[in-house]
Amino acid sequence: MKDSRPTEDNTAIRRRRQCEGCGARFTTFERVQLREIMVMKSSVDGGPERREPFDRRKIEQSVTLACRKRNVSQERIDQLVSGIQRQIETLGDSEVPTKAIGEMVMEGLRQLDSVAYIRFASVYRDFSEAKDFEEFASSVRDVGQG
Repeated sequence: MKDSRPTEDNTAIRRRRQCEGCGARFTTFERVQLREIMVMKSSVDGGPERREPFDRRKIEQSVTLACRKRNVSQERIDQLVSGIQRQIETLGDSEVPTKAIGEMVMEGLRQLDSVAYIRFASVYRDFSEAKDFEEFASSVRDVGQG
């Protein structure tokens, strides 16, 4: 290990390492997980809810996709995802519905980038027609001007 220090938001330990075999350098992040959190996913066809372990990477992938080709740094994405993870962990519940996580992501993106917010909302809210998208986009525009 070459270097070890906390991340800027103090949610993880960043370690710089070097492979003894080939000399390549890489970074690892160690995060504390307070307890096992399960995500409750509702069934699309009306069947029973499914439960699966919380996976930070899924939120990170969704946020990264929403921010694609936007002027949003990876550092800001990481801060947003860490903030959402902290919110989930501090809820005190061992089970969290996907709807609650989706709303946290929506709120975070709303504050981060309006285009990324609208992109995420169009998938999360499952806009079925162009008018759904138009109504949502105009509500975002109205909030931005107020």
